[in-house]
Amino acid sequence: MARKSGRPPKNEIGHDSQQKIIDAAVKLIKEIGADNITVRKVCTEAESSIGTFYHYFRDKDELLMYFIQELPFKNCELKENLSNISERIIELYMKLVNRYMELGLDFMKCFYTPSNSSLKAYMSEIDGKFLDGTVMSRCEEELSKAQDEGYVKKDLDPHVITADVCSIVKGCIFDWCLTDGKSELKENIRRILNAYFRYCICL
Repeated sequence: MARKSGRPPKNEIGHDSQQKIIDAAVKLIKEIGADNITVRKVCTEAESSIGTFYHYFRDKDELLMYFIQELPFKNCELKENLSNISERIIELYMKLVNRYMELGLDFMKCFYTPSNSSLKAYMSEIDGKFLDGTVMSRCEEELSKAQDEGYVKKDLDPHVITADVCSIVKGCIFDWCLTDGKSELKENIRRILNAYFRYCICL
C-alpha cells in the first residue's frame, strides 16, 4: 500500500492530493494502458508535483498495486457459512470482481495485461505461499478451515484449489475484457466455480 515519504509542497498534502493522483492514473490507464503510464505523466495529469507522488507511492508499480490491494481481504467479513464453502469463496472473489467492474471495462482492458508487473507481483508466490493480504491468501485460509471442519475432501490440497480458483476467475475476467463486456462475468464465475467445487466438497 501507499507509504508516506519525501516532502511535497504544504498545499499538496492531504487525502485530496492522493486521490487526484489515483484519479489521474485511472484516466491515463484507460487512455494509454497501464504499461505506458509514467510517474511524470500521472503528475502532469493530476497537476501534482513529483514530490507529492513519492509522498504517497514508492513508484509506478506501487501506484498500480493500489487498485488491487485497496480491498481488505485479510479481515473482510463474509456472510456465507463455512459449511457452504463454494458460495463463501464466490462471495470473497465477488468483492474483487465488483471493484474491477467499478473501475470499468476500459480500465480493465488496459490494466489486465500480461506485462503489468504489479498484477504479476500480486498474484505471485513466495516459498510456495500466496502473498499475505491477497484474495488468494484469504481463499486458501478459508479452504483450510473448511477442510478441518470436514467440508472439503481431505485428500485435496487447499493451496492447489486456491490456484485453480484464481485461474478460473482470471480466465473469466480476461474473457470479459476480450468480448468487450459482452460475456456475463459474474454469472460465468459463479457457474464455473460451483461446477468445480462439486469435485472438491464433501457431500
